[in-house]
Amino acid sequence: MNLSFVPLFLVTLILLGVLSNNSSITVSATVLLLMQQTALAKYIPFAEKYGLSLGIILLTIGVLSPLVSGKIQIPGFAAFLNFKMLAAVAVGISVAWIAGRGLPLMSSQPVLVTGLLIGTVIGVAFTGGVPVGPLIAAGILSFIVAAA
Repeated sequence: MNLSFVPLFLVTLILLGVLSNNSSITVSATVLLLMQQTALAKYIPFAEKYGLSLGIILLTIGVLSPLVSGKIQIPGFAAFLNFKMLAAVAVGISVAWIAGRGLPLMSSQPVLVTGLLIGTVIGVAFTGGVPVGPLIAAGILSFIVAAA
């Protein structure tokens, strides 16, 4: 009998998502389980290849939408001289740079992706985190791996 661990893992993620009231994990794991168990399995490589890019695009659309709808006004130049705004810009640059280091690490050492995903799921399920962590986590991990 050939029993795959992947469906059990996905069901576990679904249960963790339900128990932690995290719809992102629940929906993602459910969609992947349904894809894997049906004729939609042929589209999993497409999701694997383009999912991260599409996710980043959707996330960026979500972040920019309040600006476009007018709910948030684009600040004037003077606002950028405020300490909090300067700190926000600096942190944004830093996080983007760190995440940029994570992408090559995830490609070059895919075995580490499992640990990053498990850590992200635990963070989302039990700390109320948001599942955008794997890329940034990989960037932070790249510093640790480079030092080791």
